[in-house]
This record gives sequence, structure tokens and C-alpha cells, in this order.
Amino acid sequence: MQLPEDQLRAGHIPADVYRRLPPGTDVRRVVIVQEAPRSYTGPIVLTLVVVTGAIAVLLVIAFVAQVVAGAAVAVLSATSGLTYSINRAARRRAVGK
Repeated sequence: MQLPEDQLRAGHIPADVYRRLPPGTDVRRVVIVQEAPRSYTGPIVLTLVVVTGAIAVLLVIAFVAQVVAGAAVAVLSATSGLTYSINRAARRRAVGK
């Protein structure tokens, strides 16, 4: 038994605790309550949920921005005659020359 926790689990009463017991106390009936070790599961899960939520919010914002931009281009092209197009064939011919 190297650690005080091992002594407590084995039923030994440390000397400082033994000195604080009132006279006439039956040592065999003394129960020492230990604080449970800290669990890090909750904070880790909370961090993962927050990061996942932030990524989901960013993806939704990006999708909404893309839809708004597409709608804006559609409205502008329908109302004022502005067009936005990508001509990939012309770009390939220019690169090949």
C-alpha cells in the first residue's frame, strides 16, 4: 500500500483522523467517505457539441449566402438585363492556343 487511498480502501484509519475521533468510539464502525475522482466526460462532450454546432451554423450560413447570391443574380438578370455566365469552352480554347 503506497498511497493513502489504498490504505483507506483497505480499512486503515490514518493517524490524523484517528486522533480526531471522540474517546470511546468503536473504530470498527467508523466509515471514511472519500470524494469521487473528477470525471472529464461532461466537459469533453460539451466541447464537442459546441464545436459541431458552430460548424453546422457556419455551413448553414454559407449555404444561405450561396442561395441569396444566386437569387440576386437571377433577379438582376431578369430585371435589368445583366447576365452572369461561365463559359468554360472559351477558356479552354484560349489556354490551348
